Amino acid sequence: MGMLEKDIQENPSPLSFLAEKQELCLKEPVEGWEEKTVFTNRCAKVVKGGRRFRFSVLVVAGNKAGLVGYGIGKAKEVTDAVRKASENAKKHVYKIPLWNNTIPHVALGVFDGARVVLKPACHGTGVIAGGAVRAVLEAAGVKDILSKSLKSNNNINAVCATIRALMQMRTKQQICALRAAKADVA
Repeated sequence: MGMLEKDIQENPSPLSFLAEKQELCLKEPVEGWEEKTVFTNRCAKVVKGGRRFRFSVLVVAGNKAGLVGYGIGKAKEVTDAVRKASENAKKHVYKIPLWNNTIPHVALGVFDGARVVLKPACHGTGVIAGGAVRAVLEAAGVKDILSKSLKSNNNINAVCATIRALMQMRTKQQICALRAAKADVA
């Protein structure tokens, strides 16, 4: 192990929160975990004896306190697809910083063709959002927010764009630490 690696291990940078992966793997169940099925798709395959149906389900799960995840499940039965999607949603969980029941600042999330704009709102505004975006925001515990979904109306892309926008959130303390670290470097 070189000198640089030892120094990094002993003195972690104040910017380490930016390098950390925000995705969490939950080993034990979280209290107050709620799931919502956002979208169910039926796909038919035509065979000699008739049609074979398969289902894909998009589920958003969260604890309404800053943890949110989404999952996609596919199966021959809807119940199996929902079970797989909810397990997948609990495996891929993201921590979202909240501030007074809203988000700290404006953010734009982009995923494939979908773009989602999130803006903080004052107390009492409520969740102003469309179907897929609303499900993610309510699962995360955001109570006052303005949002606009642009370009794509695909539910999966809208959910992914919303998660990406929420992952951009930084608290005041994180930004101050970032600016202090930049001032130390300069």
